[in-house]
Amino acid sequence: MTTMTLEPPRLVRTKPLLEIRDVSRSYGEVRALHKVSATAYPGEVLGIVGESGSGKSTLLRMMNLEELPDSGSYHLDLPDTPGDLFELDRFARRMLCATRIGIVYQNPHLGLLMKHSSSGNVAERLLIAGERRFGVLREKAREALSASEFPLERLDAPPIELSGGMQQRVQLAKAIALEPALLLLDEPTTGLDVSVQALLLDTLKRLQQERKITMVIVSHDLGVIRTLADRVMVMRRGEVVEVGLADQVFQDPQHPYTQQLVHAKL
Repeated sequence: MTTMTLEPPRLVRTKPLLEIRDVSRSYGEVRALHKVSATAYPGEVLGIVGESGSGKSTLLRMMNLEELPDSGSYHLDLPDTPGDLFELDRFARRMLCATRIGIVYQNPHLGLLMKHSSSGNVAERLLIAGERRFGVLREKAREALSASEFPLERLDAPPIELSGGMQQRVQLAKAIALEPALLLLDEPTTGLDVSVQALLLDTLKRLQQERKITMVIVSHDLGVIRTLADRVMVMRRGEVVEVGLADQVFQDPQHPYTQQLVHAKL
């Protein structure tokens, strides 16, 4: 069936902020991604859904330049970032991610130093970007934690002493500390209580509305995607099977696999 592709809602745009073209990746005989393309426009929230093993998290890691593909290209429409980002050397990739891309992992242990203070975790990102003044580091960390609605009386508490929801807020503060152009979210609510999930989703919605951050969120939870996403990309077995406006995909899915996913959640 032909993939449905629609332009994102809300704003008139001439070109995407993020553009990935024909990305493929295999691990031995296992094909993780096959000619996957994706776009995200300034101020848009792109949701990526699919069952476990569909390739969605592999794609997100490539957007964060943690992995490189066997083939394909990746462009961000930002000053001083011309050309294919997959061709950058390791140091350039690291600096780009430190300053222009933020990420919140499903597992906080991947994004945080669990025994360091919460403010120190946020300051670490600022240090990588070159800030060395202690007072500035402390104040910017405080501002980012406040923006993520982290309780400031726990500023110096290490993440290992915090709940899962609070750990995700520290990750979020670290991700937004340098006001990135792109925020990546990998199953950010998995394992959280329903009430905690709702509070975190409210925070993400507020940040997106206030800061107009372009977001890409990966989740198996269609409720999370429906709450946040403007457009939805459905993946299966390493391929994109459907792309469309969120309301249209959920109300009138075109691909049989998307229909199966949506109807299973009704």
